[in-house]
Amino acid sequence: MCGIIKNCRYLTSDNFNLTTLILISYMFEFKIFKKAKNSRARIGVLKTEHGIVETPCLAPVATQATVKALTNEETENVGSQILIVNTLYLHLSPGEKIVAKAGGLHEFMNWKNPLMTDSGGFQVFSWGFGKDFGIGKILKAKNKKSLTFFLEGKKVRDKKINPAPFGGILDSAERCGINNSQLQNVSASIERGQQPRLLKITDEGVFFTSFLDGKKLFLGPRESIKIQEKLGADIIFAFDECPPPLADYKYMKNSILKTHNWAKVCLETKKTKQALFGIVQGGRYKDLRQESAKFIGSLPFDGFGIGGEFGADKNKMSEMLEQVVKELPEQKPRHLLGIGYLEDIPKIIKAGIDIFDCNVPTHYARRGIAFVHAQGRNSGHNFISFEKLNLKQAKFLKDKSSLDKKCFCFVCQNFKKNYISHLFRAKEITGLRLLTFHNLYFFNKYIEEVKRKIMG
Repeated sequence: MCGIIKNCRYLTSDNFNLTTLILISYMFEFKIFKKAKNSRARIGVLKTEHGIVETPCLAPVATQATVKALTNEETENVGSQILIVNTLYLHLSPGEKIVAKAGGLHEFMNWKNPLMTDSGGFQVFSWGFGKDFGIGKILKAKNKKSLTFFLEGKKVRDKKINPAPFGGILDSAERCGINNSQLQNVSASIERGQQPRLLKITDEGVFFTSFLDGKKLFLGPRESIKIQEKLGADIIFAFDECPPPLADYKYMKNSILKTHNWAKVCLETKKTKQALFGIVQGGRYKDLRQESAKFIGSLPFDGFGIGGEFGADKNKMSEMLEQVVKELPEQKPRHLLGIGYLEDIPKIIKAGIDIFDCNVPTHYARRGIAFVHAQGRNSGHNFISFEKLNLKQAKFLKDKSSLDKKCFCFVCQNFKKNYISHLFRAKEITGLRLLTFHNLYFFNKYIEEVKRKIMG
């Protein structure tokens, strides 16, 4: 059976009806074939015009129509089934018209498998408040610049620290007397009506300036959908505001109302047969997450994305996902946007997430970090124990062992740590390619193991 179905690895005759799949039309469809007994985890198949996707799975990030450092053949060989491409970057260069004239994204990048495009909403955050505050969508205690804006006014004054943006603040949480757990109870600093320095967010969309040529641009729900239609991915996303993790309640409430209005505009605008996913927002606020999930879940989307952040305490993520997922239609696929560290994956799958995208395996690889099986210690959960190795460190120049003795990828079977370390220290591109290949392979194998253990 697996010889008939491309890339089939997990489904067997016990939990999969081959006849059912063959009869599925080329229209988008999602089938659930098995559910876990002790969680919301499920095994499913997503059918698109360009093939099937076995879920749950990782969608590697192909920002500019490529997974950085790999060819498409290599990306497929590590087990990747579907990629997510960045709409706004391709809009800026080369432009959706050029991609459309090339036959759409699949022909343009010569990728034969399913594709997704994001809406551009995340770039509104990353080029706006993210850049202003030096933060990502998930606030981390190690981010010294952003910590300042999480501090209580009294504690800031007591320590004589200037809390204003761009005040030259490089003080750590320890200096301010605030630990990571205390960050949960500290008031946020971005209020309703506040705007990023380089963007203007309105009820209609976002005005911004191209970082490539300085051109003034506008992106709203209609523009996002029309761009994504020209790009031609199998799955596209409704335009949303990805709110900053420092947003207060009033800002977040107003933000989800914009996202909800934009969702309706996206549904009205779409003319193609592409699958359209709506996006749930609400940040770390439970009631706003539930409100957004109920509203977006009530609309006739083909699937749902879950965006934004869930608070600085990642232990709360499972609880928040639980609240969101139970409000969404059971029979439609769920995609978690931009979260997928290895330690997150068991929680994500148990919560009932079907697809998740994350740049961790590729981003870390390009900085010399390899994810490998842990040697002699447990990583803190009941799944594969793993650790990170920084191959840039000089100690690895004398290490003649393979990168990971338990890994069967091409890199681990053919290259040693000393050689890979040399490549990174010499700034050779091959080092980036080797670790990117290995990390994606490791992540995909890890996901398969998690699925097996959760599903029994």
